[in-house]
Amino acid sequence: MTEIITILNQKGGCGKTTTTINLGAALAQLGKTVLIIDMDPQGNATTSLGIAKSEMDKTIYSLLTGRCTLKEAIIETETPNLYAIPSNIALSGAEIELSKEIGFQSILDEKLSSQNISFDYVFIDAPPSLGILTLNALVATDSVIIPIQSEFYALEGMADLLETIKLVESRLKSPCPIKGILITLYDPRTRLAKDVSKNVKDYFKGREYIFKEKIPRNVKLAEAPSFGQPCITYDPECTGTKSYVKLAKELIKLEGE
Repeated sequence: MTEIITILNQKGGCGKTTTTINLGAALAQLGKTVLIIDMDPQGNATTSLGIAKSEMDKTIYSLLTGRCTLKEAIIETETPNLYAIPSNIALSGAEIELSKEIGFQSILDEKLSSQNISFDYVFIDAPPSLGILTLNALVATDSVIIPIQSEFYALEGMADLLETIKLVESRLKSPCPIKGILITLYDPRTRLAKDVSKNVKDYFKGREYIFKEKIPRNVKLAEAPSFGQPCITYDPECTGTKSYVKLAKELIKLEGE
């Protein structure tokens, strides 16, 4: 059965796209089939997978606006078992176009459910905003992972994000439980990182699962996108890669519980 997970945080720089790409690639290396849907008009996930977004004529925009089928939108990446629906700047105008449609918030869900998809995991890289594209991601998703960076303002805006999720669940009758909170850009040598980790635990007070694996601040994770690769192929032995593999195993174990 396919598990659809949205990686969500309206704050930029929290490791959202990095997590989408590298968690997906780690699961693919572990033998899982993975589809990454780039729902961000910036197309950073697309670029990070080595896909020339300017050359793509079938994208998530094409799918949402009925210009192509789901099967036509999916492409293979260079990483075995890892597939993608790319994005480009055309998606930036989609919110206006989609808002004219009846049931605009459910278009992605309808596209995914109307056709059989044989993936173990689908990861949606949601945009860093709480608009129509994010609503589509939340309605389509089975659960949400929220990455939180180990920085001073890490929890700023978290109440708004959680409220948006609750509104989707209550008004649109679409459950989107939080799979887990993921701490990113973690440097155990600093007091700030330790304080943020404690603050996150205090904030959620056991209400939500917090992943045991913390993603480190790692230069290879930052470099890999410019080479169009997940870190797992760019540098298999770096601490960033090893951390995402551990996270992937933790997620698989969590699924089995």
